[in-house]
Amino acid sequence: MTTTPSPSREIDGKGRTVRELLAGRKYSIDYYQREYKWQQKQLAELIDDLADRFFASHEAGNERSAVAEYGHYFLGSIIVSDKDGQKFIIDGQQRLTTLTLLLIFLHHRLDDAEQKGQIAELIFSQKYGKRSFNLDIPERAACMDALYRGEEFAEPDPPESIANILARYAELEDLFPDELAGTALPFFVDWLVENVHLVEITAYSDEDAYTIFETMNDRGLSLTPADMLKGYLLANITDADKRTRASRVWKERVQALAELGKDEDADGIKSWLRSQYAESIRERKRGAAPQDFDLIGTEFHRWVRDHEDALGLTASAEFARFIERDFAFYGHWYERLRRAAETLTPGLECVHFNAQHNFTLQYPVLLAPLRVEDDEAAALRKVRVVAAYLDILIHRRIWNWRAIDYSTMQYAMFLVMRDVRGRSAPELAAMLKERLDPETAPDFAANGAFRLHGMNGRQIHRLLARMTDYVETRSGQASRYAEYAQRGKKGYEIEHVWANHPERHKDEFGHPSEFEEYRNRIGGLLLLPKSFNASYGDLPYAEKRGHYAGQNLLAKSLHESAYDHNPGFRRFIAESRLSFRAHAEFRKADLDARQALYQQLAERIWGPERLAQEAAP
Repeated sequence: MTTTPSPSREIDGKGRTVRELLAGRKYSIDYYQREYKWQQKQLAELIDDLADRFFASHEAGNERSAVAEYGHYFLGSIIVSDKDGQKFIIDGQQRLTTLTLLLIFLHHRLDDAEQKGQIAELIFSQKYGKRSFNLDIPERAACMDALYRGEEFAEPDPPESIANILARYAELEDLFPDELAGTALPFFVDWLVENVHLVEITAYSDEDAYTIFETMNDRGLSLTPADMLKGYLLANITDADKRTRASRVWKERVQALAELGKDEDADGIKSWLRSQYAESIRERKRGAAPQDFDLIGTEFHRWVRDHEDALGLTASAEFARFIERDFAFYGHWYERLRRAAETLTPGLECVHFNAQHNFTLQYPVLLAPLRVEDDEAAALRKVRVVAAYLDILIHRRIWNWRAIDYSTMQYAMFLVMRDVRGRSAPELAAMLKERLDPETAPDFAANGAFRLHGMNGRQIHRLLARMTDYVETRSGQASRYAEYAQRGKKGYEIEHVWANHPERHKDEFGHPSEFEEYRNRIGGLLLLPKSFNASYGDLPYAEKRGHYAGQNLLAKSLHESAYDHNPGFRRFIAESRLSFRAHAEFRKADLDARQALYQQLAERIWGPERLAQEAAP
């Protein structure tokens, strides 16, 4: 497309693959452009969309060349102002920044040197030994360079863009599907750079570029799916008074959901409809057609219209009921769950824990057993049982190195959601306990060598925070989970009991790689303030053991002082029969003992018997 608004100006629009857009090209932004603002929600949606579109075409056993015939994905448009050959992004820097972060992430995980080199060309170019990124924004250069090198980037009080870049990159560890991390990864990378397209719209003056931007974004307000669903439902309520009342209820609920964040009204409606009505889901195979679960996620307004008979929408009164009773009830509970996800809430703690692992699939599953007839106590018991089940399942999978990302868990969670509909709390506890059978859902005993590795640092941090908090609260201390879960300069980080000095352990480990594997086992890890690691982390165990005595109780338990004049802790040990003991030295056998202790702790924290406890009145 080429249009000419005036004899002296032209506007070009061209579809480009990711490779065509980024290879050998540089984009800048003017100083007045807004910060990089994408949050976890937008990143998760992009990763999920890319994975779904890729797996709609990919089949195991394909040749790499088959990717050329895979389906394509449109990532949207970017608007560029070309000033004497220098390209400034007017609209689209959020997507290009995120795309660059994803390419850096993939570059670290590729094994093939040739493919790594091809991806590197999309990230930066090098001239006279100096690296410059293709998204050329000076204030971000040091941060992006650190991410590319795999190094930690620490800056006190970083600008908003830098803070968001670091946060989103770290979240890729949790969000990137394990299904893509194995043999499928080279295929996915090929597909991403060759089959994902954007439209680059180029103007040759800022005036024209901003005119295009305003025209595309501000000329009229397009109706959202929520707006269209509202219009359809209200149009079928013939009584004017009932229609007015239903409209007021809709407006109140949507406003409450919108206060949670962007698109939360749509997400709440999707969770409600999926939880109560989705009976089918698309199979993960090439050419499979979208089903209820998928269609509700993309066009719920059309899905409701197409299923009005099944939803009981057969008369005016039923349309009013659908809004005033059903949407009001499930919208209210979705709002409660989302608020509990953001902030630790008494009675709904597991909702927060699940959300910290980016487990967005929990919302329709939690809503599924609820019935509009449920009183507060009954509904809360149901939510607590299902949230506890998800908490246990998530941590069992993490301990056994199994993925918990959206793509991997979607089908399993659909089955749970469908099976728990309308169940009472005791029924839920019994049913979900069966699903935690070790034969089908391996427990903590199945992996005695659980350890820290390159992809699970954030997960281990949260797991250690739970363990530390559990030991302290069961010993009579106040909960400090929110404090322990914080990362960064003012937060906590994972401490290795053994400093990274294999030469100190030659008598027990014949090779540094064997030492490294053992050093990273969870039994050799603690959660301590970042400042502690900087001051004492490199010391031998004998020299820093005394400093552990002034830290949290799980760390302090390595020292004799934890057991002196501490009746709460001693009572907890006696009641739990956990094998706590002080360690005067920390050799291989001592780490093995702590590994067994942590496994016992995990079995108590995430034991299936919790489900019956949550179901009790």
